[in-house]
Order: sequence, then C-alpha cells, then structure tokens
Amino acid sequence: MGQTVARNKKAYHDYEILEEYEAGIVLQGSEVKAIRKGRVNLKDSFVKIIKGEAYLLNAHISNLETTHSFYRPNERRDRKLLLHRRELEKLEQKVMKEGLSIVPTVMYFNHKNLVKIKIALARGKKLHDKREDLKRKTANREAQIAMKNYFR
Repeated sequence: MGQTVARNKKAYHDYEILEEYEAGIVLQGSEVKAIRKGRVNLKDSFVKIIKGEAYLLNAHISNLETTHSFYRPNERRDRKLLLHRRELEKLEQKVMKEGLSIVPTVMYFNHKNLVKIKIALARGKKLHDKREDLKRKTANREAQIAMKNYFR
C-alpha cells in the first residue's frame, strides 16, 4: 500500500471486518487533485452492487477553490469501482446470502500513483461488542503506559 489519503475509522468501530479487497475508482477532472490534498471523507460511505457493477455511494470529495465552476463534479456523486468479475460475483453472493455489508476502509495512492480504495466485507457489530472493543483498547493502552513507565 502506498500513501494513505483517508481512513474510515467509523467502519472499524461499527463493523467486524471479514475480508478486504482492493479496487480502482473512476474519478472526474479535479477529483484526483482534491484527493491528493486530502479532501476526502469516507465516514458515512458504503458500497452497493447495482446491475453487476460496484459503486461507492455517499463518499465526499470536496472541490478545490481553483477548479472552475463549470468543471466541478458533484461532491457526493456515485463513483464506479473497478473490480474483477469474480470478485464482484463473490461479493454479490455474500451480500445476498449472508446479509453482509460492503464498506470502504482506506483510500490511498499505490506505487504507480493511481487512486485505490480498500473495501471490506463486514458484519455489523452489536452495542455490547462495541463496548467490549473499547474496554480492550483502554486496557491495552493502560498496560502499554504502565510498561513504559516501569522501564524508565
């Protein structure tokens, strides 16, 4: 993975990540420059498969001030994701049969300077699972601090 531009921390909090896939993304005009500047928000976004093609919905890529108003694409438009046919079929099957969700987790530039997005098959967490994760993270953090102070 190359230079990370945006992470979807909410996805890791709300979902249990099962499998991850890498996908290309179809962008227009100034969107790549906006992504390079870090003007991306994946917080409430999700992936939906429509007529055998995957689309990233509700992802927000802000326009730059330098972009002419005539060429500005809609900031929350649906963006097509580029996946292999077998991956698409596998994702569609799992969503239909098991009731899983597909969420974007990370957007980044790969080593060839292409924008890529990691999408994940995920299962929604229950409230008590979220609380357990928070307790575990807090306990680990406290243990790390205690170890750090102990060895000083």
